[in-house]
Amino acid sequence: MTSPGNAGTPANFGMRFGAIGAVFGFLGVAAGAFGAHAVRATMTPTMMIAFEAAARYQLIHAVALLAVALAVERSASRPIAVAGVLFTVGIVLFSGSLYALSLSGQTGWGMVTPFGGLCFLAGWLCLAVGFARPGRRAA
Repeated sequence: MTSPGNAGTPANFGMRFGAIGAVFGFLGVAAGAFGAHAVRATMTPTMMIAFEAAARYQLIHAVALLAVALAVERSASRPIAVAGVLFTVGIVLFSGSLYALSLSGQTGWGMVTPFGGLCFLAGWLCLAVGFARPGRRAA
């Protein structure tokens, strides 16, 4: 995945994952505040639990993306980069589907959630493999 210039360098991937993690962290805090103050009174307790789970998992994996950003800059390990992609997709699928479910009340969104959870699990495994077998050191 290289393009002209240094777009494919480990440092560049690190900056991208860092930016994505920071944005998801910001949005997770905003979602938590929105849930606590703007919509809590309009949701059933079950829907509020789903909303809070979405924000919690989003924040956890935003921090995981920051760890990926730091790790990918130190080592050009493909599994670590794959973990970053999986965490990103996991946030979109898992947290996104739970936000949609809790805000719309349409339970069909719940069918998407497990795919996000699988992305999270696969991401953690890739991260473990990446740390166990680091690639070449970044220059």
